[in-house]
Amino acid sequence: MVTHRPRVGILALQGDVREHARVFAELDADVRLVRRPEDLSLIDGLVLPGGESSVIDKLARAFGMREPIREAIAGGLPAYGTCAGMILLADRLENPIAGQQTFGGLDATVRRNAFGGQVESFEVALEVPVLGAPPVHAAFIRAPVVVDCGAGVEPLAALADGRVVAVRQGAILATAFHPEVSGETRFHALFLRTLRAR
Repeated sequence: MVTHRPRVGILALQGDVREHARVFAELDADVRLVRRPEDLSLIDGLVLPGGESSVIDKLARAFGMREPIREAIAGGLPAYGTCAGMILLADRLENPIAGQQTFGGLDATVRRNAFGGQVESFEVALEVPVLGAPPVHAAFIRAPVVVDCGAGVEPLAALADGRVVAVRQGAILATAFHPEVSGETRFHALFLRTLRAR
C-alpha cells in the first residue's frame, strides 16, 4: 500500500512531458522526470507520454532505458501510456516502422496512425463507463487504435464504430488520445488510485 504521495515518473525523452507533469501535480502527486535507468527505482508508476513512438523507442535504446523499462513493467511497475505511450506498451504492433520496438506489457495489438496524419486529427465526446459522467472530451492526434486484446485486457472506451481506444490490464492503463491536452484529469486520477492501492 502506497502511504506517501504517489511518485509518478514521466519518461522525459520526447513528447508532451510538461502537460502530464502539470496534471499530476494538480492531483497532488510527486512528479519525477525519468531519463536514466536508476530513476526507475524512485517511482511508484511510469507514464509514457504522447509524442513520436519511433523517436521515443530510439532514444530509450540510446540512453540504455529500453531493457530496464521492459523489465520494470514486466515486474509489475504500473504504467500509463497516452497515444505514442499506448504504442510503446503494446506487445504487438500491426504496422511498425522498420526496426521499431516496444516496451511491451499490454497484451494487445495496436495499429499506429490509425486515423491518418496530423490533418485527420479530431475531437470527440467519449463514453467511458469506468469514469462515469460526463463523457470524456478526447483529442485524437495521429492516434493509434487497439486492433485486438488478450483475455486479460479490459476495453474501457470505444468510438462509435467500435474501435477500442482505451484499455486496462492490471496495473497498465492506455489511451489512444491525449487527456493531458484537453483538460481531462480522470484518467490520471484513475492511475493514481492504482498506485495508492498497491
